[in-house]
Amino acid sequence: MPSVLQELPPDLDKNRLPQQVAVIMDGNGRWAKKRGYPRVMGHRKGVEALKELLRCCRDWGISGLTAYAFSTENWGRPEEEVTFLMTLFERVLRRELTEMMTEQVRIRFVGNLSALPESLQAEIAEAMEKTADNQGIEFTVATNYGGRQEILRACRAIAQQVQKGKIEPENIDESLFTEHLYTANIRDPDLLIRTSGEMRISNFLLWQLAYAEIYVTDTLWPDFDRNAFHKALQAFQKRDRRFGKIRQ
Repeated sequence: MPSVLQELPPDLDKNRLPQQVAVIMDGNGRWAKKRGYPRVMGHRKGVEALKELLRCCRDWGISGLTAYAFSTENWGRPEEEVTFLMTLFERVLRRELTEMMTEQVRIRFVGNLSALPESLQAEIAEAMEKTADNQGIEFTVATNYGGRQEILRACRAIAQQVQKGKIEPENIDESLFTEHLYTANIRDPDLLIRTSGEMRISNFLLWQLAYAEIYVTDTLWPDFDRNAFHKALQAFQKRDRRFGKIRQ
């Protein structure tokens, strides 16, 4: 059954909401350790927190959410944890696809997906194909993603086209460069949220975050709920977004 819509809190201005929110979901392991659980329990709980945030964005009129699910550096974690995460991604996609269709979620995955297990690649392809025409919130999942790697990939692709004579170097601009990123056709984030108090962006959306407002909270990701998101939006609406300009 689709979840019940919850109205925007009255202290938030619907005309000043971010249209695209990005989130670095940090703190799953610490959440589990504090409770004496294995780290994988933190990841399970983290999935529930992400589902709740996605529904909250939908309810409150935010059109896009991008989640940093697995970075290119995360392969360096213990093998059993990586294996668990890959399996978890598969299970969640399989389990949630029907609900995503019901709630009109359009899901996209960005990153070097070819390096993922073949079974996971198949689940990803099916989810993206089946939800491609959905008209609700756009949900982007960064998986095996790294910002530097994305920029290098775009540079190589453009260089090849220049070498073939298809692009003149003087015609390379921000718009053309953006077209060669994984996130082509996805709006740049207005707001980046990072949980667990870490003050870094960890190789996430390096190009796209140029003018995003950054909000860091000490809340560990599995505890990030609607109330925590409400506080993030309150902080966002107090920011003076000038994009490098001066208000007249």
